[in-house]
Amino acid sequence: MNFREKIEKIVNFIKSGEKETKDFSIGFESEHFVVDKDSLTTISYYGKDGICESMAEIGRLGYDIKEEEGNILGLSKENFDISIEPASQFELAIRSKKSINDLYRDYTRAMAELVPIFENKGQILASVGYHPKSKISAIKIIPKKRYDFMYEYFRINGGAYAHNMMKGTASLQVTIDYANEEDFKRKYFLASALSPFLYSIFDNAYIFEGEVYDKRNLRQMIWDNCDRQRTGVYPFAFDHDLSYEKYARKILDTDIIFIKEDGEESYKGRVKFSEIMDEDFSDEMIFHALSIVFPDVRAKKYLEIRMPDELPYPYNFACLALIKGLFYDEDNLNKLYEIFEDMDYPQVTNLKSRCERYGLHAKYKDKEIYKWALDFIDLAKKALDDEGDFLDPLREILEEGKSPRDIYEKLYKKDPREAIRVFSANNSQRSK
Repeated sequence: MNFREKIEKIVNFIKSGEKETKDFSIGFESEHFVVDKDSLTTISYYGKDGICESMAEIGRLGYDIKEEEGNILGLSKENFDISIEPASQFELAIRSKKSINDLYRDYTRAMAELVPIFENKGQILASVGYHPKSKISAIKIIPKKRYDFMYEYFRINGGAYAHNMMKGTASLQVTIDYANEEDFKRKYFLASALSPFLYSIFDNAYIFEGEVYDKRNLRQMIWDNCDRQRTGVYPFAFDHDLSYEKYARKILDTDIIFIKEDGEESYKGRVKFSEIMDEDFSDEMIFHALSIVFPDVRAKKYLEIRMPDELPYPYNFACLALIKGLFYDEDNLNKLYEIFEDMDYPQVTNLKSRCERYGLHAKYKDKEIYKWALDFIDLAKKALDDEGDFLDPLREILEEGKSPRDIYEKLYKKDPREAIRVFSANNSQRSK
């Protein structure tokens, strides 16, 4: 297969995700730290009352079980999927819906089943961006070959915080659709331009390696020091000729780390995907190549917006509402383009750097980020009808120039355990 054919295969894969506007939907993945309710230390995958035992218990509620070498690593049922991230972060993925109200119903139904299983063990599903107590040196990787391969690859080739990314972080990732290549180009550019804004608005990491983190946007710092070839904002996001092909070229030129061959996952390290495609150009392999990169905005058959930290209710649904209201309204897309038309890669990296220091009080075009955020909420609310109510709790804290991190900090200084109780899926369930 020649280089042009490889590009076309990836382009066609991304293009196959195009949808008519009337069929646009939104979905999300929510990662949680499972911690002991008293000590706040991590709950291991292994041993008595470990994550593996909880997964088995959940599986008995009618879930389809996915195993690897006898270990339960995934579950699925109706409209949601459960997976375990490298350091036992518990991920709930709600399948895409047109309506945020429908997502909310699926989320509450899932949590009504899941939370009691952990509560009965004295455990909390913590909704924060970095582990609230344990250091990564105390956390074991789960028994999944791909994570062993990634851990080794990042040990050799990664940045200073690559292992922190795997073991210490948790996020809320939102998926949106595109209608065609022009719509893809516009949304990819705008989501990338919004990167420092979304990191700042949804900053929810106050503790780093057991100590107070005195800067802002910890998630941003970790990802920007993980693996430059596959993380952060991609420079071509700001090119006027951004296209499916440009994204495909980037994927072909990225280390593949590992692949599945002959039914087994195999370590490949720094072999480029272009070389792998000489032997395997299946859709499954292309999906893997698109999944093994971790930019702020990732393309598959949809766009993933990956900047927000993991958030508790109601801020998680405020995030969904903000993204839907901005990206699924033509007038709002045009207004965002007017705001960011002259944004380029050096500007966005410079703004990210300022936001790491000042957070919501960094300035873009002489206006603080939180004031821009309030403007964005106003735009989104007009586009959302009754779903706009999900934005109100976020507006309330932004009017004070605060992010979820600031709310957590105030609680933490009084009582760390109470802070985690409030910032948890357990508390979200009780509040409904």
